[in-house]
Amino acid sequence: MIKRPKMNEYHPYFERYIELVPDQGLLEILKKQQEATTNLLRGISKEQGEYRYKAEKWSLKEVLGHMADIERVLRYHILVIARGDVITFTPFDKDLYNTNADFSRLDLQDILLDFSIVRQCTSSLVSCLPDGGWVRTGTVLNHPITARALAYIIAGHELHHQAIIKERYLLK
Repeated sequence: MIKRPKMNEYHPYFERYIELVPDQGLLEILKKQQEATTNLLRGISKEQGEYRYKAEKWSLKEVLGHMADIERVLRYHILVIARGDVITFTPFDKDLYNTNADFSRLDLQDILLDFSIVRQCTSSLVSCLPDGGWVRTGTVLNHPITARALAYIIAGHELHHQAIIKERYLLK
């Protein structure tokens, strides 16, 4: 079982995500989250997919696309760190990613399918890493970070956005 990361294993910014993850098996959490997000957004209308709760905020489609993009990036970080490559990752611009993805041209169900595939790839990586890989360290935000902290950040990031989707996008 992948143990919860200690606070010295990640930048304090990420605590807001890690604290959301329950104390259970991480692989099981990732699989349950995929199912929960899929069930939450299955059957959403085109109008709901394009809804923005404020003009300057992302649409629901953009939020879901963002979730998949961030998970892709963090999963790559896990792979690199767990394989022993000593690297410092530069910050990336989530807004630039979202703008250039142009999620508005896609159907929400296609973005949801993409998100599910991304999560399946993450679950596969998590299930295949050797124990020693989880405690190897890289650098993110000029701070040491372990592969296991990144895995917990992925889970917490999804929980963070599930709550936002429920509170701000689906209760209109």
